[in-house]
Amino acid sequence: MSFEKILIANRGEIACRVIATAQSLGYRTVAVYSEPDAGARHVQLADEAVCIGPALASASYLNMDALLAACQQTGADAVHPGYGFLSENAAFSKACKEAGITFIGPDEDAIQLMGSKRLSKIAMQDAGVPCIPGYQGEEQSDERLQQEAERIGLPLMIKASAGGGGRGMRVVTDAGDISAQLKSARQEAKNAFGSDELILERAVLQPRHVEIQVFGDRHGNVIHLGERDCSVQRRHQKVVEEAPSPAVDEPLRQRMGEAAVQAARASQYVGAGTVEFLLAPEGDFFFLEMNTRLQVEHPVTELVTGLDLVAWQIKVARGEPLPLTQDQVQLTGHAMEVRLYAEDPAQNYMPQTGPVLRWQPASGDGIRIDHGLVEGAEIGSHYDPMLAKIIAVGDSREDARRRLIRAVQDTTLMGVNDNRQFLAAILAHPVFARGEATTAFIGDDFADDSSLAGDAPDALLWALAALYHCRSETPSDALRGWHSSTLGAQPVTLRCGEHTQTLYIRYQDDAAQISVGDPAQAITLAPLSDNRVAVNGIAVDVKVLQDGKQYWLQCQGRTACFTDDTHTAAGSSDQAGSGLIRAPMDGAIIDVNVKAGDTVSKGQVLVVMEAMKMEHSLKADCDGKVEALDLSPGSQVKRQQLLVTVTPDAAVTSGQ
Repeated sequence: MSFEKILIANRGEIACRVIATAQSLGYRTVAVYSEPDAGARHVQLADEAVCIGPALASASYLNMDALLAACQQTGADAVHPGYGFLSENAAFSKACKEAGITFIGPDEDAIQLMGSKRLSKIAMQDAGVPCIPGYQGEEQSDERLQQEAERIGLPLMIKASAGGGGRGMRVVTDAGDISAQLKSARQEAKNAFGSDELILERAVLQPRHVEIQVFGDRHGNVIHLGERDCSVQRRHQKVVEEAPSPAVDEPLRQRMGEAAVQAARASQYVGAGTVEFLLAPEGDFFFLEMNTRLQVEHPVTELVTGLDLVAWQIKVARGEPLPLTQDQVQLTGHAMEVRLYAEDPAQNYMPQTGPVLRWQPASGDGIRIDHGLVEGAEIGSHYDPMLAKIIAVGDSREDARRRLIRAVQDTTLMGVNDNRQFLAAILAHPVFARGEATTAFIGDDFADDSSLAGDAPDALLWALAALYHCRSETPSDALRGWHSSTLGAQPVTLRCGEHTQTLYIRYQDDAAQISVGDPAQAITLAPLSDNRVAVNGIAVDVKVLQDGKQYWLQCQGRTACFTDDTHTAAGSSDQAGSGLIRAPMDGAIIDVNVKAGDTVSKGQVLVVMEAMKMEHSLKADCDGKVEALDLSPGSQVKRQQLLVTVTPDAAVTSGQ
């Protein structure tokens, strides 16, 4: 199967990744983009680009007709789907074939089989692949599912058969919750995947999530390329991935690899695929699912095998045999990857939107950054909040871990909040450092951790923010040296997230002494150059960006955004307990649980909305009465739009 031009039916970092390999192999590339992605990096990198619709994914990146029309318009005779969107859509694979376009991925039969958790589990059981006991029958009535759940027993895992990424998935530990959780999983599955079909399994507690990379060709060859450990997850979504797994020795690797190859052969698999297993503490492993596409975490496999998996995909798609046999696959060193998200771990991982004001990915030996970011871009609410992948490789696991911590801390992203501090905390945690993290790691070890609690900036960041605020019209001016004879201490009030602090600055020749906190801590700062400041006599690197009244600062692996509140009147903004419930981002209303006149309690869920492929429950921040409400399921809302007004009980009592 010969082709000359590849259309990448995706966006973001994976589109950039595929473009790079395709061009290196001599292929012309075509990018597709939605209207807000017109200036995106993948559009700039491709040889040609075609707009396929508005922001809504269903009208653009999920629009098969628009994608096939783009192929016809540009003469693209092959399509690489990346991951997500239509990458595991059997109808799209079939439509490409019928249009005479090579789909760089598996055939539609394999996609369809593995896209159903119910059917794939039945097939794996028939093939002798170890599976978790449970229920995957056709009978899907509420009564039958309730009966099967009671038969399987607790703890119970409920899964959307057509699902992935944690959507439509529930863990039940109380028998009284089974009915409600079945209903909730059904509803979420229907909204997310168009199917409310469920499977039930006995939950494996504190397992490791270990997956095997497999490859098949059209000559009957199927091999595996080792395992990846993806145990560090939140909401069943991966946060850290590594290869090889610290929990897998060579005999276990061989057994899991053979089971994965057996699974691929059972589905007559062609191309890149991943067979995911749960590895129990006792050493038993069970089939979880098979992803019929390139995985987000494929770079760690590339770094320990020295192979380009996208190049392999392209070679297999044009009918070539696999480049290596199983005996020729060698694993060398250790690689780790973290996913950089626009999200706030302190707010239940709430996705964030905003502009990319500055983007400077880390670099150096053993560091790889896969991304689709450009400065000036806007991170919106229409797509997944993953921004980039930060990857490190070393001779040992410890080498890779240390490199990755530094790479996370040295990467600069200003303008939108992200999870870098959380990622660095995970990588530095003793449990992770020892290689002992399971899927329960984040829930057990970070539930009350400061990295999730929105901890205040340290004294140094406060002091630097005060310095830049008081001494510069533009950020760079503050670092060019200055003199002042001001004798009195100058107060400045700054806000960072939920934290506000008044600092006092006293100038002394070319330095400033800044009092921070109560009791006061004195920090002396002296500019040395455009990106270096002496802190109590020790030179440190500083990155700063001013955006109106806001100052973005990065120093010693910490980043924070400060706002000047020196002249802001007290009480001028919405305060906690105000009763003003606003949309945290652009999105759509899924459910409205109250009506005007209802009495509500603090913490009660008033509205459920969906944005960035996630559901978000908006809760009352006080006891009171609903006074204003004009919403219905399906309504589109904008960030900071006022959705519900609750009059606090205190105001009602006082007659206000």
